[in-house]
Amino acid sequence: MASSTPLLGQLLIKAGLVTESQLNEALRVQKLEGKRLGSVLLKLSYLTEEGLITFLSRQYNVPAINLSDHKIDISLLKVIPYETAKKYQLVPISRDGASLRIAISDPSNNFALDDIKFLTGMKISVYVASETSIIETIEKHYRKEQTVKVAVAGGKAGDANELDDLSKIIGNVMDDFVIVEEKEDKDIPKEGDAPVVKLVNGILLNALKSRASDIHVEPAEELIRVRYRIDGVLQPVLKLPVKMKNAITSRLKIMSHLDISERRLPQDGRIKLKMSENREIDFRVSTLPTLFGEKIVLRLLDKSNLQLELPKLGFDEKQLLDFLDAIERPYGMILVTGPTGSGKTTTLYSALMHLNKPGVNIMTAEDPVEYNFFGINQVHIRDDIGLNFATALRSFLRQDPDIVLVGEIRDFETAEIAIKAALTGHLVLSTLHTNDAPSTISRLINMGIEPLMVATSTVLIVAQRLARKICPDCKEEDTGISKVTLLKVGVSEDQVDNVKCYIGKGCGYCNSTGYRGRVAVHEIMPVKDELRELILQGAPAVEIKKEAIRLGMSSLRQSAIRKMTEGITTLEEVLRVTIED
Repeated sequence: MASSTPLLGQLLIKAGLVTESQLNEALRVQKLEGKRLGSVLLKLSYLTEEGLITFLSRQYNVPAINLSDHKIDISLLKVIPYETAKKYQLVPISRDGASLRIAISDPSNNFALDDIKFLTGMKISVYVASETSIIETIEKHYRKEQTVKVAVAGGKAGDANELDDLSKIIGNVMDDFVIVEEKEDKDIPKEGDAPVVKLVNGILLNALKSRASDIHVEPAEELIRVRYRIDGVLQPVLKLPVKMKNAITSRLKIMSHLDISERRLPQDGRIKLKMSENREIDFRVSTLPTLFGEKIVLRLLDKSNLQLELPKLGFDEKQLLDFLDAIERPYGMILVTGPTGSGKTTTLYSALMHLNKPGVNIMTAEDPVEYNFFGINQVHIRDDIGLNFATALRSFLRQDPDIVLVGEIRDFETAEIAIKAALTGHLVLSTLHTNDAPSTISRLINMGIEPLMVATSTVLIVAQRLARKICPDCKEEDTGISKVTLLKVGVSEDQVDNVKCYIGKGCGYCNSTGYRGRVAVHEIMPVKDELRELILQGAPAVEIKKEAIRLGMSSLRQSAIRKMTEGITTLEEVLRVTIED
Protein backbone atom coordinates (compact mmCIF):
# COMPACT_ATOMS: atom_id res chain seq x y z
CA MET A 1 0.00 0.00 0.00
CA ALA A 2 2.15 2.82 1.18
CA SER A 3 5.75 3.42 0.40
CA SER A 4 8.16 0.84 1.74
CA THR A 5 10.57 3.45 3.15
CA PRO A 6 11.67 3.41 6.81
CA LEU A 7 10.34 7.00 7.04
CA LEU A 8 6.74 5.74 6.94
CA GLY A 9 7.49 3.26 9.70
CA GLN A 10 8.99 5.94 11.92
CA LEU A 11 5.98 8.19 11.31
CA LEU A 12 3.63 5.36 12.27
CA ILE A 13 5.60 4.74 15.47
CA LYS A 14 5.52 8.45 16.28
CA ALA A 15 1.74 8.47 15.76
CA GLY A 16 1.40 5.51 18.14
CA LEU A 17 -0.14 3.25 15.47
CA VAL A 18 2.56 0.55 15.61
CA THR A 19 5.33 -0.43 17.99
CA GLU A 20 9.01 -0.66 17.11
CA SER A 21 8.97 -4.47 17.40
CA GLN A 22 5.94 -4.64 15.07
CA LEU A 23 7.73 -2.42 12.56
CA ASN A 24 10.87 -4.59 12.67
CA GLU A 25 8.78 -7.73 12.08
CA ALA A 26 6.96 -6.03 9.18
CA LEU A 27 10.27 -4.94 7.62
CA ARG A 28 11.56 -8.53 7.89
CA VAL A 29 8.44 -9.90 6.14
CA GLN A 30 8.61 -7.12 3.55
CA LYS A 31 12.18 -8.08 2.67
CA LEU A 32 11.10 -11.70 2.13
CA GLU A 33 7.92 -10.98 0.14
CA GLY A 34 8.87 -7.76 -1.66
CA LYS A 35 5.54 -6.10 -0.87
CA ARG A 36 4.77 -2.54 0.24
CA LEU A 37 5.21 -1.83 3.92
CA GLY A 38 1.59 -0.77 4.33
CA SER A 39 0.38 -4.05 2.81
CA VAL A 40 2.57 -6.07 5.17
CA LEU A 41 1.33 -4.15 8.25
CA LEU A 42 -2.26 -4.85 7.21
CA LYS A 43 -1.51 -8.52 6.53
CA LEU A 44 0.03 -8.89 10.01
CA SER A 45 -3.01 -7.14 11.51
CA TYR A 46 -0.82 -4.48 13.09
CA LEU A 47 -2.94 -1.83 11.33
CA THR A 48 -6.47 -1.54 9.98
CA GLU A 49 -7.15 -0.15 6.50
CA GLU A 50 -9.30 2.56 8.01
CA GLY A 51 -6.57 3.57 10.45
CA LEU A 52 -3.88 3.64 7.75
CA ILE A 53 -6.00 5.69 5.33
CA THR A 54 -6.85 8.21 8.06
CA PHE A 55 -3.16 8.49 8.95
CA LEU A 56 -2.04 8.95 5.32
CA SER A 57 -4.75 11.53 4.67
CA ARG A 58 -3.70 13.56 7.70
CA GLN A 59 0.05 13.10 7.21
CA TYR A 60 0.14 14.11 3.54
CA ASN A 61 -2.75 16.57 3.67
CA VAL A 62 -4.82 14.84 0.97
CA PRO A 63 -8.51 13.93 1.24
CA ALA A 64 -9.53 10.29 1.71
CA ILE A 65 -12.11 8.73 -0.58
CA ASN A 66 -14.29 5.62 -0.44
CA LEU A 67 -14.24 4.28 -4.01
CA SER A 68 -17.24 2.01 -3.46
CA ASP A 69 -19.39 5.12 -2.97
CA HIS A 70 -17.91 6.97 -5.95
CA LYS A 71 -18.89 6.64 -9.61
CA ILE A 72 -15.85 6.28 -11.88
CA ASP A 73 -15.80 8.15 -15.20
CA ILE A 74 -15.26 5.22 -17.61
CA SER A 75 -13.88 7.44 -20.40
CA LEU A 76 -10.87 8.28 -18.20
CA LEU A 77 -9.67 4.69 -18.20
CA LYS A 78 -8.11 5.34 -21.61
CA VAL A 79 -6.05 8.18 -20.16
CA ILE A 80 -4.14 5.87 -17.77
CA PRO A 81 -3.29 2.38 -19.16
CA TYR A 82 -3.95 -0.85 -17.23
CA GLU A 83 -0.26 -1.50 -16.55
CA THR A 84 0.30 1.99 -15.12
CA ALA A 85 -2.78 1.83 -12.88
CA LYS A 86 -1.70 -1.56 -11.56
CA LYS A 87 1.97 -0.61 -11.12
CA TYR A 88 1.24 2.48 -9.04
CA GLN A 89 -2.04 1.24 -7.51
CA LEU A 90 -4.13 4.20 -8.62
CA VAL A 91 -7.29 4.91 -10.59
CA PRO A 92 -8.58 8.05 -12.33
CA ILE A 93 -11.77 9.32 -10.66
CA SER A 94 -12.96 12.37 -12.56
CA ARG A 95 -11.78 15.21 -14.75
CA ASP A 96 -12.39 18.94 -14.58
CA GLY A 97 -10.97 20.66 -17.65
CA ALA A 98 -7.19 20.22 -17.52
CA SER A 99 -7.28 18.78 -13.99
CA LEU A 100 -7.42 15.03 -13.35
CA ARG A 101 -8.47 13.60 -9.98
CA ILE A 102 -6.89 10.29 -9.04
CA ALA A 103 -7.14 7.92 -6.07
CA ILE A 104 -3.86 6.34 -4.99
CA SER A 105 -2.88 4.03 -2.16
CA ASP A 106 0.45 5.82 -1.58
CA PRO A 107 0.21 9.64 -1.77
CA SER A 108 3.93 9.92 -0.94
CA ASN A 109 4.93 8.24 -4.23
CA ASN A 110 6.13 11.34 -6.07
CA PHE A 111 7.59 9.24 -8.88
CA ALA A 112 4.14 7.86 -9.68
CA LEU A 113 2.55 11.31 -9.58
CA ASP A 114 5.23 12.77 -11.86
CA ASP A 115 4.76 9.86 -14.28
CA ILE A 116 0.99 10.43 -14.42
CA LYS A 117 1.50 14.16 -15.01
CA PHE A 118 3.86 13.38 -17.90
CA LEU A 119 1.59 10.69 -19.33
CA THR A 120 -1.61 12.76 -19.27
CA GLY A 121 -0.29 16.30 -19.57
CA MET A 122 -2.80 17.34 -16.88
CA LYS A 123 -2.69 18.85 -13.42
CA ILE A 124 -3.15 16.06 -10.86
CA SER A 125 -5.40 16.26 -7.79
CA VAL A 126 -4.62 13.44 -5.34
CA TYR A 127 -6.98 11.46 -3.10
CA VAL A 128 -5.97 8.55 -0.90
CA ALA A 129 -7.91 5.26 -0.95
CA SER A 130 -7.35 1.79 0.43
CA GLU A 131 -5.25 -0.68 -1.53
CA THR A 132 -8.10 -3.20 -1.51
CA SER A 133 -10.63 -0.77 -2.96
CA ILE A 134 -8.21 0.37 -5.68
CA ILE A 135 -7.45 -3.21 -6.75
CA GLU A 136 -11.19 -4.01 -6.81
CA THR A 137 -11.89 -0.87 -8.87
CA ILE A 138 -9.18 -1.76 -11.39
CA GLU A 139 -10.53 -5.32 -11.71
CA LYS A 140 -14.08 -4.05 -12.12
CA HIS A 141 -13.57 -1.23 -14.60
CA TYR A 142 -10.49 -2.06 -16.67
CA ARG A 143 -12.08 -4.50 -19.07
CA LYS A 144 -11.55 -5.35 -22.68
CA GLU A 145 -12.37 -2.39 -24.88
CA GLN A 146 -15.85 -2.65 -26.30
CA THR A 147 -16.58 -2.16 -29.99
CA VAL A 148 -17.44 1.49 -30.58
CA LYS A 149 -19.48 2.91 -33.42
CA VAL A 150 -18.52 6.40 -34.52
CA ALA A 151 -20.63 8.62 -36.75
CA VAL A 152 -19.21 10.47 -39.77
CA ALA A 153 -19.37 14.23 -40.08
CA GLY A 154 -21.79 15.75 -42.54
CA GLY A 155 -25.25 14.64 -43.52
CA LYS A 156 -27.40 14.17 -40.43
CA ALA A 157 -27.86 16.86 -37.81
CA GLY A 158 -26.90 14.49 -34.99
CA ASP A 159 -23.52 13.54 -36.51
CA ALA A 160 -21.65 16.54 -35.13
CA ASN A 161 -22.72 15.81 -31.56
CA GLU A 162 -21.67 12.20 -31.90
CA LEU A 163 -18.28 13.27 -33.19
CA ASP A 164 -17.93 15.69 -30.29
CA ASP A 165 -17.83 12.59 -28.08
CA LEU A 166 -14.89 11.21 -30.06
CA SER A 167 -12.35 12.80 -27.73
CA LYS A 168 -13.99 10.93 -24.84
CA ILE A 169 -13.64 7.66 -26.75
CA ILE A 170 -9.98 7.95 -27.67
CA GLY A 171 -8.67 10.45 -25.14
CA ASN A 172 -6.80 13.67 -25.73
CA VAL A 173 -4.34 12.26 -28.24
CA MET A 174 -3.08 15.36 -29.99
CA ASP A 175 -0.67 16.24 -27.18
CA ASP A 176 0.84 12.77 -26.97
CA PHE A 177 2.84 12.73 -30.15
CA VAL A 178 3.81 14.65 -33.28
CA ILE A 179 4.23 13.36 -36.81
CA VAL A 180 7.80 13.72 -38.05
CA GLU A 181 8.22 15.26 -41.50
CA GLU A 182 4.58 15.11 -42.45
CA LYS A 183 3.76 16.11 -46.04
CA GLU A 184 1.53 19.10 -46.58
CA ASP A 185 -1.70 18.58 -48.49
CA LYS A 186 -4.49 21.14 -48.66
CA ASP A 187 -7.20 18.56 -49.21
CA ILE A 188 -6.53 16.60 -46.01
CA PRO A 189 -7.55 17.94 -42.59
CA LYS A 190 -4.66 18.39 -40.17
CA GLU A 191 -6.02 20.67 -37.47
CA GLY A 192 -6.09 19.25 -33.97
CA ASP A 193 -9.89 19.45 -33.79
CA ALA A 194 -10.54 17.62 -37.10
CA PRO A 195 -12.57 14.49 -36.23
CA VAL A 196 -10.79 12.21 -38.71
CA VAL A 197 -7.39 13.39 -37.45
CA LYS A 198 -8.41 12.66 -33.86
CA LEU A 199 -9.81 9.28 -34.82
CA VAL A 200 -6.68 8.12 -36.70
CA ASN A 201 -4.35 9.44 -34.00
CA GLY A 202 -6.49 7.70 -31.38
CA ILE A 203 -6.28 4.39 -33.25
CA LEU A 204 -2.46 4.65 -33.40
CA LEU A 205 -2.02 5.73 -29.78
CA ASN A 206 -4.42 3.12 -28.43
CA ALA A 207 -2.51 0.43 -30.35
CA LEU A 208 0.66 1.47 -28.52
CA LYS A 209 -1.07 1.37 -25.15
CA SER A 210 -2.57 -2.05 -25.98
CA ARG A 211 0.85 -3.57 -26.86
CA ALA A 212 -0.35 -4.28 -30.40
CA SER A 213 2.16 -5.37 -33.05
CA ASP A 214 -0.08 -4.64 -36.04
CA ILE A 215 -3.15 -2.53 -36.88
CA HIS A 216 -5.58 -3.75 -39.58
CA VAL A 217 -7.99 -1.23 -41.14
CA GLU A 218 -10.34 -3.32 -43.28
CA PRO A 219 -13.17 -1.94 -45.43
CA ALA A 220 -16.24 -4.16 -45.84
CA GLU A 221 -19.52 -3.64 -47.67
CA GLU A 222 -21.34 -1.87 -44.83
CA LEU A 223 -18.61 -0.86 -42.35
CA ILE A 224 -14.89 -0.47 -41.67
CA ARG A 225 -13.38 -2.87 -39.18
CA VAL A 226 -10.28 -1.99 -37.11
CA ARG A 227 -8.41 -4.86 -35.47
CA TYR A 228 -5.21 -5.04 -33.40
CA ARG A 229 -2.84 -8.00 -33.34
CA ILE A 230 -1.99 -8.43 -29.66
CA ASP A 231 0.34 -11.26 -28.62
CA GLY A 232 0.02 -12.73 -32.10
CA VAL A 233 -3.80 -12.89 -32.22
CA LEU A 234 -6.10 -10.40 -33.99
CA GLN A 235 -8.71 -8.72 -31.77
CA PRO A 236 -11.58 -6.46 -33.00
CA VAL A 237 -11.38 -2.91 -31.63
CA LEU A 238 -13.64 -0.58 -33.67
CA LYS A 239 -16.44 -0.70 -36.21
CA LEU A 240 -16.76 2.53 -38.22
CA PRO A 241 -19.31 3.73 -40.79
CA VAL A 242 -18.33 2.92 -44.35
CA LYS A 243 -18.70 6.63 -45.25
CA MET A 244 -15.47 7.30 -43.34
CA LYS A 245 -13.46 4.99 -45.62
CA ASN A 246 -11.97 7.61 -47.96
CA ALA A 247 -11.19 10.09 -45.19
CA ILE A 248 -9.38 7.51 -43.04
CA THR A 249 -7.49 6.05 -46.02
CA SER A 250 -6.38 9.48 -47.21
CA ARG A 251 -5.29 10.52 -43.73
CA LEU A 252 -3.13 7.40 -43.29
CA LYS A 253 -1.65 7.78 -46.77
CA ILE A 254 -0.68 11.39 -46.14
CA MET A 255 0.94 10.47 -42.83
CA SER A 256 2.94 7.70 -44.53
CA HIS A 257 3.94 9.81 -47.59
CA LEU A 258 1.95 7.76 -50.12
CA ASP A 259 0.08 8.79 -53.27
CA ILE A 260 -3.53 9.46 -52.20
CA SER A 261 -4.74 9.45 -55.81
CA GLU A 262 -3.46 5.91 -56.52
CA ARG A 263 -6.09 3.40 -55.37
CA ARG A 264 -5.55 0.57 -57.85
CA LEU A 265 -2.05 -0.58 -56.85
CA PRO A 266 -0.50 -1.65 -53.51
CA GLN A 267 1.76 0.90 -51.82
CA ASP A 268 4.27 0.80 -48.96
CA GLY A 269 5.20 3.67 -46.67
CA ARG A 270 6.24 4.62 -43.17
CA ILE A 271 4.95 6.84 -40.36
CA LYS A 272 7.33 8.18 -37.75
CA LEU A 273 5.79 9.42 -34.50
CA LYS A 274 7.68 11.31 -31.84
CA MET A 275 6.30 10.41 -28.41
CA SER A 276 8.91 12.28 -26.35
CA GLU A 277 12.45 13.64 -26.63
CA ASN A 278 13.95 10.16 -26.43
CA ARG A 279 11.24 7.97 -27.93
CA GLU A 280 10.21 7.62 -31.55
CA ILE A 281 7.93 4.90 -32.93
CA ASP A 282 7.77 3.83 -36.57
CA PHE A 283 4.72 2.36 -38.27
CA ARG A 284 5.43 0.36 -41.43
CA VAL A 285 2.40 0.91 -43.67
CA SER A 286 1.08 -1.33 -46.44
CA THR A 287 -2.01 -0.64 -48.57
CA LEU A 288 -3.78 -3.26 -50.69
CA PRO A 289 -6.77 -2.70 -53.00
CA THR A 290 -9.62 -5.08 -52.05
CA LEU A 291 -13.20 -5.55 -53.23
CA PHE A 292 -14.62 -2.78 -51.01
CA GLY A 293 -11.65 -0.40 -50.89
CA GLU A 294 -8.05 -0.30 -49.72
CA LYS A 295 -7.06 -2.43 -46.74
CA ILE A 296 -4.30 -0.83 -44.69
CA VAL A 297 -2.01 -2.74 -42.33
CA LEU A 298 0.40 -0.90 -40.03
CA ARG A 299 3.27 -2.77 -38.33
CA LEU A 300 4.42 -1.10 -35.09
CA LEU A 301 8.17 -0.83 -34.66
CA ASP A 302 8.94 0.41 -31.15
CA LYS A 303 12.66 0.16 -30.43
CA SER A 304 12.08 0.86 -26.72
CA ASN A 305 10.17 -2.44 -26.43
CA LEU A 306 12.69 -4.46 -28.44
CA GLN A 307 14.15 -7.30 -26.35
CA LEU A 308 17.69 -7.98 -27.59
CA GLU A 309 19.28 -9.82 -24.65
CA LEU A 310 19.93 -13.39 -25.74
CA PRO A 311 19.26 -14.99 -22.32
CA LYS A 312 15.78 -13.42 -22.33
CA LEU A 313 14.68 -14.76 -25.72
CA GLY A 314 13.34 -18.07 -24.39
CA PHE A 315 16.30 -20.39 -25.03
CA ASP A 316 16.84 -23.17 -22.53
CA GLU A 317 20.36 -23.60 -21.16
CA LYS A 318 21.62 -26.08 -23.77
CA GLN A 319 20.02 -24.16 -26.67
CA LEU A 320 21.63 -20.90 -25.54
CA LEU A 321 25.06 -22.53 -25.31
CA ASP A 322 24.69 -24.04 -28.81
CA PHE A 323 23.56 -20.68 -30.23
CA LEU A 324 26.40 -18.72 -28.57
CA ASP A 325 28.94 -21.28 -29.73
CA ALA A 326 27.73 -20.87 -33.33
CA ILE A 327 27.58 -17.06 -33.50
CA GLU A 328 31.00 -16.69 -31.89
CA ARG A 329 32.68 -18.71 -34.65
CA PRO A 330 34.76 -16.71 -37.15
CA TYR A 331 32.97 -18.08 -40.21
CA GLY A 332 30.07 -20.26 -41.35
CA MET A 333 26.36 -19.81 -41.99
CA ILE A 334 23.62 -19.60 -39.34
CA LEU A 335 19.99 -19.75 -40.49
CA VAL A 336 16.86 -18.79 -38.58
CA THR A 337 13.62 -20.22 -39.99
CA GLY A 338 9.93 -19.84 -39.35
CA PRO A 339 6.80 -18.14 -40.69
CA THR A 340 6.26 -14.38 -40.86
CA GLY A 341 5.90 -12.90 -37.39
CA SER A 342 7.74 -15.69 -35.58
CA GLY A 343 10.48 -13.43 -34.19
CA LYS A 344 13.27 -14.31 -36.65
CA THR A 345 14.42 -10.70 -37.01
CA THR A 346 14.55 -10.22 -33.23
CA THR A 347 16.73 -13.31 -32.84
CA LEU A 348 19.11 -12.12 -35.57
CA TYR A 349 19.28 -8.59 -34.16
CA SER A 350 20.04 -10.06 -30.72
CA ALA A 351 22.92 -12.04 -32.22
CA LEU A 352 24.27 -8.93 -33.94
CA MET A 353 24.07 -6.85 -30.77
CA HIS A 354 26.02 -9.59 -28.95
CA LEU A 355 28.67 -9.44 -31.70
CA ASN A 356 28.65 -5.66 -32.22
CA LYS A 357 32.11 -4.53 -31.08
CA PRO A 358 34.38 -1.70 -32.28
CA GLY A 359 36.76 -4.14 -33.94
CA VAL A 360 34.09 -5.86 -36.07
CA ASN A 361 32.62 -4.76 -39.42
CA ILE A 362 28.95 -5.85 -39.53
CA MET A 363 26.87 -5.32 -42.68
CA THR A 364 23.19 -6.12 -43.20
CA ALA A 365 20.87 -6.24 -46.21
CA GLU A 366 17.23 -5.95 -45.09
CA ASP A 367 13.83 -5.56 -46.72
CA PRO A 368 12.93 -3.32 -45.02
CA VAL A 369 15.31 -2.08 -42.31
CA GLU A 370 13.04 -2.36 -39.26
CA TYR A 371 15.37 -0.91 -36.61
CA ASN A 372 18.63 0.97 -36.95
CA PHE A 373 21.58 0.30 -34.61
CA PHE A 374 24.77 2.23 -33.98
CA GLY A 375 27.87 0.44 -35.24
CA ILE A 376 26.04 -1.71 -37.81
CA ASN A 377 26.03 -0.82 -41.52
CA GLN A 378 22.48 -1.45 -42.72
CA VAL A 379 21.30 -1.44 -46.34
CA HIS A 380 17.66 -1.13 -47.35
CA ILE A 381 16.84 -3.46 -50.26
CA ARG A 382 15.07 -1.81 -53.22
CA ASP A 383 14.07 -4.23 -55.95
CA ASP A 384 12.58 -1.40 -58.04
CA ILE A 385 16.06 -0.04 -58.78
CA GLY A 386 17.82 -3.40 -58.94
CA LEU A 387 19.22 -3.39 -55.41
CA ASN A 388 18.25 -6.91 -54.38
CA PHE A 389 19.80 -9.24 -51.82
CA ALA A 390 22.21 -10.79 -54.30
CA THR A 391 23.44 -7.40 -55.55
CA ALA A 392 23.90 -6.07 -52.01
CA LEU A 393 25.72 -9.24 -50.92
CA ARG A 394 28.18 -9.00 -53.83
CA SER A 395 28.96 -5.41 -52.84
CA PHE A 396 29.33 -6.36 -49.18
CA LEU A 397 32.15 -8.77 -50.02
CA ARG A 398 34.12 -5.82 -51.44
CA GLN A 399 33.56 -3.84 -48.20
CA ASP A 400 35.82 -5.98 -45.98
CA PRO A 401 33.05 -7.41 -43.77
CA ASP A 402 33.50 -9.71 -40.79
CA ILE A 403 29.81 -10.50 -40.26
CA VAL A 404 27.06 -10.33 -42.89
CA LEU A 405 23.31 -10.50 -42.32
CA VAL A 406 21.08 -11.25 -45.31
CA GLY A 407 17.45 -10.47 -44.48
CA GLU A 408 16.11 -13.48 -46.38
CA ILE A 409 17.41 -16.12 -48.77
CA ARG A 410 14.75 -16.17 -51.49
CA ASP A 411 16.50 -17.61 -54.53
CA PHE A 412 19.46 -19.66 -55.80
CA GLU A 413 21.62 -16.61 -56.56
CA THR A 414 21.37 -15.18 -53.02
CA ALA A 415 21.85 -18.61 -51.45
CA GLU A 416 24.94 -19.32 -53.57
CA ILE A 417 26.65 -16.01 -52.73
CA ALA A 418 25.81 -16.36 -49.01
CA ILE A 419 27.24 -19.88 -48.85
CA LYS A 420 30.40 -18.87 -50.71
CA ALA A 421 30.83 -15.98 -48.27
CA ALA A 422 30.46 -18.40 -45.35
CA LEU A 423 33.13 -20.65 -46.89
CA THR A 424 35.60 -17.80 -47.41
CA GLY A 425 35.99 -16.55 -43.86
CA HIS A 426 32.78 -14.64 -43.13
CA LEU A 427 30.07 -15.27 -40.56
CA VAL A 428 26.76 -15.15 -42.45
CA LEU A 429 23.35 -14.91 -40.76
CA SER A 430 20.09 -15.18 -42.67
CA THR A 431 16.48 -16.40 -42.64
CA LEU A 432 14.40 -18.91 -44.58
CA HIS A 433 10.73 -19.78 -44.58
CA THR A 434 10.60 -23.46 -43.59
CA ASN A 435 8.56 -25.42 -41.05
CA ASP A 436 11.43 -26.79 -38.98
CA ALA A 437 15.23 -26.88 -38.82
CA PRO A 438 15.88 -30.19 -40.69
CA SER A 439 13.69 -29.24 -43.67
CA THR A 440 15.92 -26.17 -44.20
CA ILE A 441 18.58 -28.49 -45.58
CA SER A 442 16.15 -29.87 -48.17
CA ARG A 443 15.02 -26.34 -49.06
CA LEU A 444 18.57 -25.21 -49.86
CA ILE A 445 19.26 -28.32 -51.93
CA ASN A 446 15.95 -27.85 -53.81
CA MET A 447 17.08 -24.30 -54.63
CA GLY A 448 19.99 -25.84 -56.51
CA ILE A 449 22.78 -25.69 -53.93
CA GLU A 450 25.11 -28.70 -53.96
CA PRO A 451 24.82 -30.91 -50.83
CA LEU A 452 28.59 -30.57 -50.29
CA MET A 453 28.28 -26.76 -50.14
CA VAL A 454 25.34 -26.98 -47.71
CA ALA A 455 27.09 -29.51 -45.46
CA THR A 456 30.39 -27.62 -45.24
CA SER A 457 29.00 -24.07 -44.84
CA THR A 458 26.06 -24.50 -42.46
CA VAL A 459 26.97 -24.27 -38.76
CA LEU A 460 23.56 -24.07 -37.05
CA ILE A 461 19.87 -23.84 -37.94
CA VAL A 462 17.24 -22.34 -35.63
CA ALA A 463 13.50 -22.87 -36.15
CA GLN A 464 11.22 -20.82 -33.92
CA ARG A 465 7.64 -19.85 -33.10
CA LEU A 466 6.09 -17.36 -30.67
CA ALA A 467 3.69 -18.70 -28.03
CA ARG A 468 1.53 -16.51 -25.80
CA LYS A 469 2.50 -16.35 -22.13
CA ILE A 470 -0.07 -16.91 -19.38
CA CYS A 471 -1.10 -13.67 -17.67
CA PRO A 472 0.59 -13.76 -14.23
CA ASP A 473 -2.30 -11.84 -12.61
CA CYS A 474 -4.97 -14.45 -13.37
CA LYS A 475 -2.87 -17.62 -13.66
CA GLU A 476 -4.37 -20.73 -12.10
CA GLU A 477 -3.90 -24.49 -12.37
CA ASP A 478 -5.79 -26.19 -15.19
CA THR A 479 -7.16 -29.40 -13.69
CA GLY A 480 -9.24 -30.35 -16.74
CA ILE A 481 -6.40 -31.91 -18.74
CA SER A 482 -6.14 -35.70 -18.53
CA LYS A 483 -2.96 -37.79 -18.57
CA VAL A 484 -4.14 -39.39 -21.81
CA THR A 485 -4.24 -35.97 -23.47
CA LEU A 486 -0.78 -35.07 -22.18
CA LEU A 487 0.66 -38.36 -23.47
CA LYS A 488 -0.98 -37.80 -26.84
CA VAL A 489 0.49 -34.30 -27.08
CA GLY A 490 4.00 -35.61 -26.44
CA VAL A 491 4.66 -35.54 -22.69
CA SER A 492 6.87 -38.52 -21.81
CA GLU A 493 5.50 -41.34 -19.65
CA ASP A 494 8.06 -40.76 -16.89
CA GLN A 495 7.01 -37.08 -16.62
CA VAL A 496 3.24 -37.24 -17.05
CA ASP A 497 2.45 -37.97 -13.38
CA ASN A 498 4.30 -34.85 -12.21
CA VAL A 499 3.13 -32.40 -14.88
CA LYS A 500 0.98 -29.45 -13.79
CA CYS A 501 -0.72 -27.35 -16.45
CA TYR A 502 -1.83 -23.75 -15.99
CA ILE A 503 -4.24 -21.37 -17.68
CA GLY A 504 -5.21 -17.69 -17.43
CA LYS A 505 -8.83 -17.24 -16.38
CA GLY A 506 -8.92 -13.68 -17.80
CA CYS A 507 -8.70 -10.34 -16.01
CA GLY A 508 -8.53 -6.60 -16.65
CA TYR A 509 -4.76 -6.65 -17.11
CA CYS A 510 -4.86 -9.09 -20.05
CA ASN A 511 -8.07 -7.82 -21.70
CA SER A 512 -9.82 -10.98 -20.43
CA THR A 513 -7.75 -13.18 -22.79
CA GLY A 514 -5.75 -15.02 -20.12
CA TYR A 515 -2.51 -14.17 -21.97
CA ARG A 516 -0.05 -11.31 -21.71
CA GLY A 517 3.19 -11.19 -23.69
CA ARG A 518 4.88 -13.85 -25.79
CA VAL A 519 7.81 -16.23 -25.47
CA ALA A 520 9.87 -17.82 -28.24
CA VAL A 521 9.88 -21.60 -28.72
CA HIS A 522 13.04 -22.84 -30.42
CA GLU A 523 14.36 -25.88 -32.27
CA ILE A 524 18.14 -25.54 -32.49
CA MET A 525 20.06 -27.91 -34.72
CA PRO A 526 23.87 -27.69 -34.70
CA VAL A 527 25.16 -29.24 -37.91
CA LYS A 528 27.52 -31.87 -36.49
CA ASP A 529 29.64 -34.37 -38.42
CA GLU A 530 26.96 -37.09 -38.23
CA LEU A 531 24.45 -34.74 -39.88
CA ARG A 532 26.96 -33.66 -42.52
CA GLU A 533 27.33 -37.31 -43.54
CA LEU A 534 23.55 -37.61 -43.96
CA ILE A 535 23.40 -34.37 -45.99
CA LEU A 536 26.15 -35.62 -48.33
CA GLN A 537 24.21 -38.86 -48.76
CA GLY A 538 21.06 -36.91 -49.73
CA ALA A 539 19.07 -38.15 -46.73
CA PRO A 540 15.47 -36.85 -46.41
CA ALA A 541 14.51 -34.27 -43.75
CA VAL A 542 12.77 -36.94 -41.63
CA GLU A 543 15.99 -38.94 -41.30
CA ILE A 544 18.04 -35.82 -40.55
CA LYS A 545 15.55 -34.83 -37.83
CA LYS A 546 15.66 -38.27 -36.23
CA GLU A 547 19.46 -38.16 -36.07
CA ALA A 548 19.46 -34.56 -34.75
CA ILE A 549 17.11 -35.56 -31.90
CA ARG A 550 19.37 -38.52 -31.13
CA LEU A 551 22.26 -36.07 -30.89
CA GLY A 552 20.35 -33.96 -28.35
CA MET A 553 18.14 -31.56 -30.32
CA SER A 554 14.77 -30.62 -28.80
CA SER A 555 12.03 -30.34 -31.42
CA LEU A 556 9.63 -27.39 -31.51
CA ARG A 557 6.92 -29.54 -29.89
CA GLN A 558 9.29 -30.69 -27.13
CA SER A 559 10.43 -27.13 -26.45
CA ALA A 560 6.84 -25.92 -26.31
CA ILE A 561 5.91 -28.73 -23.90
CA ARG A 562 8.82 -27.67 -21.67
CA LYS A 563 7.43 -24.10 -21.59
CA MET A 564 4.02 -25.55 -20.68
CA THR A 565 5.36 -27.68 -17.82
CA GLU A 566 7.25 -24.64 -16.49
CA GLY A 567 3.95 -22.77 -16.29
CA ILE A 568 4.92 -20.20 -18.94
CA THR A 569 2.31 -21.11 -21.57
CA THR A 570 -0.75 -23.32 -22.00
CA LEU A 571 -1.57 -26.60 -23.72
CA GLU A 572 -3.73 -24.57 -26.13
CA GLU A 573 -0.66 -22.60 -27.26
CA VAL A 574 1.46 -25.75 -27.58
CA LEU A 575 -1.09 -27.15 -30.04
CA ARG A 576 -1.48 -23.81 -31.82
CA VAL A 577 2.17 -23.11 -32.59
CA THR A 578 3.64 -26.62 -33.06
CA ILE A 579 2.76 -29.87 -34.81
CA GLU A 580 3.16 -33.43 -33.57
CA ASP A 581 6.64 -34.89 -34.03
